[in-house]
Amino acid sequence: MARAREGRLTVGLYNTYDPVRFAEAHRRALARAGALAHAFDCNLATFGFPYPPELSTPVEIAAWVATTTSIGEAGSYLVALAQASRFMVFPFPEGGFPPQLGAPIITTPTPAKERATTPAAVARRLGGGESVLLIFGLGHRGLPRELLSAAHPQLDVSGKGAALETATALGAVVGGVSLLRPRKGR
Repeated sequence: MARAREGRLTVGLYNTYDPVRFAEAHRRALARAGALAHAFDCNLATFGFPYPPELSTPVEIAAWVATTTSIGEAGSYLVALAQASRFMVFPFPEGGFPPQLGAPIITTPTPAKERATTPAAVARRLGGGESVLLIFGLGHRGLPRELLSAAHPQLDVSGKGAALETATALGAVVGGVSLLRPRKGR
């Protein structure tokens, strides 16, 4: 009996820091998310990051970040993702997120009751063959109101409205969903 294809999990980092200048916070978030994506077999996508104009490809961006960080084995995990075409760069989405990344799911400590989902439900979707884009807002402001009001499912990893720092939320969500999803050989 043929087993259904597993869905792909993509970690989406949505820039809510400076939209013009690439900051240390961008660099740290990229390196940390790259390490998580590598560890849990995910893709990584950024939205609206102000990369230096001389860097035109994900491989160039990853190589540049790797020269400036010790996080994620000195950026080697991000470089490996980029070389495997699993690190993608997009402008701020207008009219929706790229469909090839999967069904968008917003991460927030305050999900709308009618749109709330759980890590286990996300894992079931992946196990059933559906690809998913988990969207994380960077910075203390979180995601813009227009994204939160869009008709996307919303995930509070704590289940009790606990606002987590970005790196903590990334680890909790990606690790939790990945460990709950059914996998071949497990």
